[in-house]
Amino acid sequence: MIEAELKARVHAPQEILRRLGERADGRVEVYQDTYYDTVDGSLEARDEELRVRTVHGPDDTRTVLTYKGARVDQDSGSKPEHETRVEDAEAVHATLRGLGYVPAIAFEKRCRNYAFQARGRQMLATLVRVPELDGTFLELEAQVEEKDLPTALDDIRAVLAELGIAQDDLTTELYTQSVKAQRLSEQKEA
Repeated sequence: MIEAELKARVHAPQEILRRLGERADGRVEVYQDTYYDTVDGSLEARDEELRVRTVHGPDDTRTVLTYKGARVDQDSGSKPEHETRVEDAEAVHATLRGLGYVPAIAFEKRCRNYAFQARGRQMLATLVRVPELDGTFLELEAQVEEKDLPTALDDIRAVLAELGIAQDDLTTELYTQSVKAQRLSEQKEA
């Protein structure tokens, strides 16, 4: 399956919260993300991602191991995604390190998730704040087969427009790259 996803910078977070709240109840969660790579950075060089995400929600904590392949759509950054829940976060971290992977970057995302049906698709909207970055982001995604990607992205664009997100607000900016750049900037200032 492909994670058909578009991300936008949000200029009026309270308005977006209101509009999303009209579609579904929001679920507040904090993601602790650790991205792994080989010592020589070959996963990043191939545009692949290997991530361990621990999600702290109001009722539970869960950990998910995710592999994302290279982008299949450059404009949106949509990627094939394979994900599985794991029972023991420390065991999966130890397993990846034991296989020779090293933590490339780790950071926190503060999220409010909204799951809803739109345009005949199950969609997930996530309002995101990364404490190390300025601004608020909105991610809107649907899981689709690769042949359905162009139509799914059109549907996602339409829903974003209904939420008040302009085409100019869309970004392919990666949190991993933005956090790395922010940390590098802070190191230079110190």
